[in-house]
Amino acid sequence: VQLQASGGGLVQPGGSLRLSCAPSGSIFSSNGMAWYRQAPGKQRELVADITRGGRTNYADSVKGRFTISRANLNNTVYLQMNSLKPEDTAVYYCNADLCRTPWTCPNYWGQGTQVTVSS
Repeated sequence: VQLQASGGGLVQPGGSLRLSCAPSGSIFSSNGMAWYRQAPGKQRELVADITRGGRTNYADSVKGRFTISRANLNNTVYLQMNSLKPEDTAVYYCNADLCRTPWTCPNYWGQGTQVTVSS
């Protein structure tokens, strides 16, 4: 099983992008899901996370601009990014606890998708 992220790209400041992340193989269900990002020369940081029940948490730097959501039917997580700023430029990684059985839910990382905010 792998997590496949998509939706990154180049956007002007003030623009929007929507990232998606879904497992490539068959899984039973998923628990917590999240998006992280890593800018050049910086540590990877949490952007937002969401529980299976839909409770969300955001980094202060993205509150009010980004929205994390999920579709439990196909275990997909989304990140809607609005009012993008140059400082949002980074590689974005999805992360999720994917359950292959009801009792085993290892953590997985996606491959990363580049988001560049520039005029």
